[in-house]
Amino acid sequence: MSDEINPQEEIEETPEESTEDSIPQDEPSAESTDESSEGALLDDYIEEDKPKQTEYGLIKPRSIYNEMSDSYLDYAMSVIVMRALPDVRDGLKPVQRRILYAMSEIGLTANAKHRKSAKIVGEVLGNYHPHGDMAVYDAMVRMAQWWSLRMPLVNGQGNFGSMDGDFPAAPRYTEARLATPAEALLADIDKNTVDFRENYDGTKMEPSVLPTRLPNLLINGSQGIAVGMATNIPPHNLDEIVEALVLLIDKPDTEIDELLTIVKGPDFPTSGIIYNQKDINEALSTGRGRIIIRGRAEIIEDKRRDSIVVTELPYQVNKATFITHIADLVKAKKIEGISDIRDESDRKDGVRVVIELKQGAHANKILNQLYSLTELQTVVHYNMVALIDGIQPRLLNLSDALEEFIAHRIVVVTRRTEYELGIAKDRAHILEGLKIALDHLDEIIALIRKSEDRDAAKAALVSQFKLSERQANAILDMRLSQLANLERQRVYDEYDAIMKLIADLEDILAKPERVRQIVKDELTDLKKKYHQERLTEVRPEPLGELAATDLIPQENVLISLTVGNYVKRLTTDTYKSQLRGGKGVIGMTTREDDAVKEIVYATTHDDVIFFTDWGRAFRIKAYEIPASSRQAKGIALPNIIRISPQEKVTTVLTVKQSDEGHFYFFATKKGTVKRVPVEAFTNVRKSGIAAINLNKGDQLLWVKQTSGSDEIAQITRDGQVIVYNESEVRQMGRGAAGVRGIKLKGDDEVIEMTVLNSDSRSVVVISERGIGKQVDLKEFRNQHRGGSGVRIAKLNDKTGRLADGAVATAEAKDLIISTITGQVIRIGVSSVKKLSRQASGVILIRLNENDRVSSLTVVGEEAEEGNVETAEAVKTSNDASVPTETEVELEPTASEGSVESEEAEK
Repeated sequence: MSDEINPQEEIEETPEESTEDSIPQDEPSAESTDESSEGALLDDYIEEDKPKQTEYGLIKPRSIYNEMSDSYLDYAMSVIVMRALPDVRDGLKPVQRRILYAMSEIGLTANAKHRKSAKIVGEVLGNYHPHGDMAVYDAMVRMAQWWSLRMPLVNGQGNFGSMDGDFPAAPRYTEARLATPAEALLADIDKNTVDFRENYDGTKMEPSVLPTRLPNLLINGSQGIAVGMATNIPPHNLDEIVEALVLLIDKPDTEIDELLTIVKGPDFPTSGIIYNQKDINEALSTGRGRIIIRGRAEIIEDKRRDSIVVTELPYQVNKATFITHIADLVKAKKIEGISDIRDESDRKDGVRVVIELKQGAHANKILNQLYSLTELQTVVHYNMVALIDGIQPRLLNLSDALEEFIAHRIVVVTRRTEYELGIAKDRAHILEGLKIALDHLDEIIALIRKSEDRDAAKAALVSQFKLSERQANAILDMRLSQLANLERQRVYDEYDAIMKLIADLEDILAKPERVRQIVKDELTDLKKKYHQERLTEVRPEPLGELAATDLIPQENVLISLTVGNYVKRLTTDTYKSQLRGGKGVIGMTTREDDAVKEIVYATTHDDVIFFTDWGRAFRIKAYEIPASSRQAKGIALPNIIRISPQEKVTTVLTVKQSDEGHFYFFATKKGTVKRVPVEAFTNVRKSGIAAINLNKGDQLLWVKQTSGSDEIAQITRDGQVIVYNESEVRQMGRGAAGVRGIKLKGDDEVIEMTVLNSDSRSVVVISERGIGKQVDLKEFRNQHRGGSGVRIAKLNDKTGRLADGAVATAEAKDLIISTITGQVIRIGVSSVKKLSRQASGVILIRLNENDRVSSLTVVGEEAEEGNVETAEAVKTSNDASVPTETEVELEPTASEGSVESEEAEK
């Protein structure tokens, strides 16, 4: 790197020197000052940059910038090459390689006796790795942990840590030796298969890479942070990697897509479940990516209470930290419903964390919260950076890593074959000399006896029988027992075998396909010896981000709306079924001027649309409405949707996915109707959107969902009803004003618009004074929209005007009747008598003098939770006697539409 620096930097560092050297006696003009100063400074800098001899020796001036750059570059390269990144060939970092080699050098093989870890650490530090002792010990400990490596390379004895993050015991207490798989990494290291280099002080030689038969980089993975780069390679399954290597050896042009059919993804020692084959394939194809992994958890149902049992944790998740995190979340009330956490893990059964739930807690909701808020679900990142030829960092994909390993094994097998060939030729050379000696045995014995000493005998053998010095030495070293006939034959047999071996080794070197076959055979043997079942389950489907609905249990609920714009969410069994004519229970605490307007059935996961009297629509999730008790007033709607204080919500609808292709049918107070496709309200802003263009003085009071072929019934306060097919109203956009649905007289107004379909059986109406009835649909004939309709009930002063109406289907179970004072009663539909259109009805709810009915809601069997009170229970719990059906029926002799007699009323 050049030592030049910026002249301006020199000015800032030595302003006085620069000024004296660069400013001439005659002051230059303003235009030339800067230029001449910089030129003079540059000359001074070049002069200063040259080495100078001083009394302290030769000094070379250096820019701090250049010195820092050079030094940091040296440091960065040292960290990259010698510390943090693994070699693609053996998958080891230098410290790991030195530990394994040092252990093999002191004889700590897989079948040897364990030795103190302190001895191993000292051997590594003293001979190969002059760094911190704890760094070496920690590296060795990790190679012994089954939860860190898919195939541990060190066999530890003693406390080597735990999944709870416990520290290992000090090296003076633990012992270790090589694990069996480590021998596959070191196999043939003594056969000149790899290059050796001097250690840090030049006293020993160490391997630059191991001649591994095990594809360790992919099997055990690697993690490291270097300078300007990092690596993160998850572990994989041995059987899958070997199978992919064999395929690549047989078909070198194999595409990576074919390899991905074999290598399913990472295989972690701690098991777990990984998701989304697309993400897995992308990570393996590019070398970079992210994979979602979950621990394995099971919900155990019990009569008293449920529990969640975690038997597998994601890779590198600290179990103790995981448990502590759950406890903290419970204390912070971010997870509710957990009563106890127990760690029942042991060596025999492995991980087992039992999470006890409170009675009635929703196990699925809590499990989803654990996935969302704790380490039970994590992300594993791929960043497959490794060193090529031990020096060049490169991002690799699966195919690159496999090809580099095959290339390494080809080099190792070739060098091993060359080494074995050299040994065989040396032995053949000796055997040739021995054969000559055995063929001329008497002459050689005589020659040796005549020689004065060994050197003379050796010289005589070399000159007389044309032997080499090595052959002559071998002859002189022969024992007399080798002169026996049997021993002589063994020499001849060994020579023949050696010559065949030489021919075979030379054939291997001459044929690259044989080298590849040997690599393949050794991999196959490795697979048989260390066969692995896959531990990590691969689920090909993607696992989306946990939505809010995943953290909320799906429950059947009732959504109650008041005239005063208060809303609340209740469980469906809040209002228990009673007999007709009961007084009901307090449904909510209301203000004097408020009343329950509507109660709709939904699930907590449903979308809820609010339509206002101003013709606007708002959409939220049902679970966003706060849950309340029966007596609670609820929450003011302006707190959850953006409506003005003067605006009133008149209709609440639930939205389901199955609603696609349906319509919303709008009806106003003055009889206007319109029909809009459901899809028009898919994207509803929080600030609301216009749903209908209202005429002056009119209000939107009803919106119902229709199938496209339903019958529409509009009921007026004065007891008129009109029934027509919805096709009478053409489809319109959100901005349309609509058309006339029913013609009104005087001060009459529409009190209910309801939908009749194939499941509809009757229309239920109720008056302001609680008088109601069912009217069979056969009583009504279809008309065209815009007419005045027909009478549905005979009204008088005792009944009052109509308050509400609804349709009862075959599945209809109960009616929920609400009053303006907050009284609510739930009665069975079957207890409401079917009467003609001309009848007034029967008492459905008894009211106080100033009370009035505000709404009527029909609920089906799906809303029934089994909490239905018996008649006896009702009678016991109410001071006033409950009238029987005969008490409230119309008398046969009474005038049409009359109510019960004075005696019955008293």
